[in-house]
Amino acid sequence: MTTVAAPALPAENAVEDALMRSIRIPPRPSLLVDLQRELAQPDPSPRRIARIIGNDVGMSGALLKLANSPFFGAARKAKSVEQGINFLGINQCAALLTGLLARQAIEGKEADLSAFWEISARRAQAVVFFSRKLRIAPPDIAHTFGLFCDIGVPLLMNRFDDYAHTYADACEDAEQAFTVLEDARYSTNHAAIGCLLARNWGLSPDVSWAILLHHDYRVLDDPATDDAVRSLVALALLAEKGISRFHGSNLSYEWEKGGDRACRHLGLSEDETADLLDELHEAFHTER
Repeated sequence: MTTVAAPALPAENAVEDALMRSIRIPPRPSLLVDLQRELAQPDPSPRRIARIIGNDVGMSGALLKLANSPFFGAARKAKSVEQGINFLGINQCAALLTGLLARQAIEGKEADLSAFWEISARRAQAVVFFSRKLRIAPPDIAHTFGLFCDIGVPLLMNRFDDYAHTYADACEDAEQAFTVLEDARYSTNHAAIGCLLARNWGLSPDVSWAILLHHDYRVLDDPATDDAVRSLVALALLAEKGISRFHGSNLSYEWEKGGDRACRHLGLSEDETADLLDELHEAFHTER
């Protein structure tokens, strides 16, 4: 795939290679390796997947909790891991587990990451919600992208002591792309690092590319970029707007930068966008 915004994937430039090596990318968890190996079989078995998951009690409980949540649950309540897999489908369960494993693998050096994971989970829910409403992306791909979208943030926070200040400054920049300030200060950015982790963990290429490009809204008007990738980037912008509203703010700089392009790509009118955001807001409050 070629794009006007990203001619090369991260870590392909020799000048940046040493920097990339200095940022600790967690290795792919062994449980994820076992899960992906089973998913690669011609006929993946929910029972074998449940057995893999069952080796981790905490993972089993977390999966059931997510499977029975309003955003991911079926009409019936799952009472066992295997039931949860059968109700939701193998791919969706794999996406949920991948997110749980990411949280286990990435810890903050000093900062409390609970707020980061809360926002990441909320974004994943929102992207899945919109993907189902608009029928434009598989829910498991949407969930994985939503959760891993900003996964480079805690990795850069662990690498650079002043990164939290840089992140805050970028959040308040109403004009430049979010990653411009990161690139200026560190010669890399959270989107590039997140893409690298996604590739190392064997995630979908669509997810990896969307992570890399999710702050470069030029791709939304770029026919050379795969439509699936552009749709994920657009969904992330909708989610950003919805989360800002949920937290009591009508202002989202990211939405101001790319919202019009996102709606145009998704074929949404202003009224349709408002209705979708209203529905998401109601769903968020129902979950509480």
